[in-house]
Amino acid sequence: MRPTSPTSAVHPAPAHYVGPPGTVYVPEMIDHVSVGVVSLARSAAFYDAVLAPLGYVRLWSTERGVGYGPPHAKDEPFAIFEQVDAARPAGAGAHLAFRALSRAAVDAFHSAGLLACGTDAGPPGSRPKYGEGYYAAFLKDPDGHKLEAVCHELLPPSG
Repeated sequence: MRPTSPTSAVHPAPAHYVGPPGTVYVPEMIDHVSVGVVSLARSAAFYDAVLAPLGYVRLWSTERGVGYGPPHAKDEPFAIFEQVDAARPAGAGAHLAFRALSRAAVDAFHSAGLLACGTDAGPPGSRPKYGEGYYAAFLKDPDGHKLEAVCHELLPPSG
């Protein structure tokens, strides 16, 4: 039988999952994403700057790439790899959205990106067309990859 909503499916928690008793494990859809960049040094400086306000850190770096994620993460959910002659943004309609815990974090992401050679693709603000409590900002990185920082605010019940 097909579930009627994403939350109606029950998924067993992986062996490494540790959560309070009674919590439901909901798997993440995407394990990791990587993008190609022209200059690793330039792009690493950009991503160091924009991801820090969101609470993400550099987890590893090599001469070819840099991986980012939450502090103490075992694996990186996001990485950049130098592809000097082949790096291209994905194109119209594609973007990466990073979770933010607050409006202030979204604002800081956007400000840091502009200072680190990114370009504005949509200033911080509420986006009611995307849903209630949707607060986001958009940037393009130095290679043209479109990025978003989004905070899904919990709104008080109406009524």
